[in-house]
Amino acid sequence: MRFYLTTHKRHWVRLTHRPLFLKSEHFAVARTLPEALGPYAVDSGGFSELQRHGRWTRTPRQYIGDLRRIWEHVGPFDWAAPQDWMCEDLIIHGGTVKGQRFVGTHLNVDEHQRRTVANFLELRSLAPELRIIPVLQGRKVPEYEHCLELYEKAGVDLKREPTVGLGSVCRLQSTREGAAIVTAMAAHGLKLHGFGFKTLGLARVGHLLASADSAAWSSHARYRPPLPGHPHKNCANCLPYALAWRERVINALPPWQQPTLDAA
Repeated sequence: MRFYLTTHKRHWVRLTHRPLFLKSEHFAVARTLPEALGPYAVDSGGFSELQRHGRWTRTPRQYIGDLRRIWEHVGPFDWAAPQDWMCEDLIIHGGTVKGQRFVGTHLNVDEHQRRTVANFLELRSLAPELRIIPVLQGRKVPEYEHCLELYEKAGVDLKREPTVGLGSVCRLQSTREGAAIVTAMAAHGLKLHGFGFKTLGLARVGHLLASADSAAWSSHARYRPPLPGHPHKNCANCLPYALAWRERVINALPPWQQPTLDAA
């Protein structure tokens, strides 16, 4: 399994060989782009888009333009997420949690799944040369099964895809329900990427994932003193802290699971 560190610091790609996960928008706003030293993947920023606007504000063609510029200047990425539609209740219905406002799409899960599959097909047609992955969306196991069927009906064989994203599991990944979703989708023989997986989720179902990403290191650092010799208030934006946190997470996994992890 390849474990990506999620960060908004785009210049980190030229500072480490460790896998990084970055939003496309963090590259799109830059005049010059750093060349990547190691592997990285690109997030479309869908959660933020739907949280703030309840819709996508960038067209598929604009997104493809961003991805092509990233590929050319930063270097070939492992893969890029599509402009998918998450299915968490807050994304759909809206609300406020911990001071964060969600405007809500006010659609339903079926429509989010339909739009997710349709967007993947459009992006693939616009840029077949780019490594854009399909993403499964839902809230419960039967809904994820339904999303899988939508891809099959559209002629997409997910078993042949190098990576299949598993969306809307970030808040469920350490629960029984989350484990059931991962287990059910892995049973189809899919090479799954788990978005936003933390220590407990990795310990429970990490062996069923081909890859995962996490930004948990930043919140972990925010409430702790900085590393010795570091002048900043905390290490919430600190690469050495992020790399050390990643190493601890990998080392804390069950011994039978650790050999499958890609530490590079």
